[in-house]
Amino acid sequence: MLGTIECAPSGNDRTAMVMSAENKPGAVHALLSPLAANGVSMTRIESRPSRAMRDALWEYVFFIDVQGHQNDERVAAALAELRRQAPFLKVLGSYPAAVA
Repeated sequence: MLGTIECAPSGNDRTAMVMSAENKPGAVHALLSPLAANGVSMTRIESRPSRAMRDALWEYVFFIDVQGHQNDERVAAALAELRRQAPFLKVLGSYPAAVA
């Protein structure tokens, strides 16, 4: 949830999450494959060094935004798969996407 209010699906939503990947070749690719397998489009990915792992060099978390609400069937299925695979996953929330 972004903020203190959980937004209901609007039909034009984004979902934000943060997750970690194991430090091994192909780990990020493996974590992104549930999105592709469920037809969920990623709109943003950004990596940041993990603060929780100050002593471990090259440990990163990934901030990811996807199209769709976390309660949408395809997004929910992708999130369920990610929860099984990711060492750490937190859904920050879903929100209506801005209309340009």
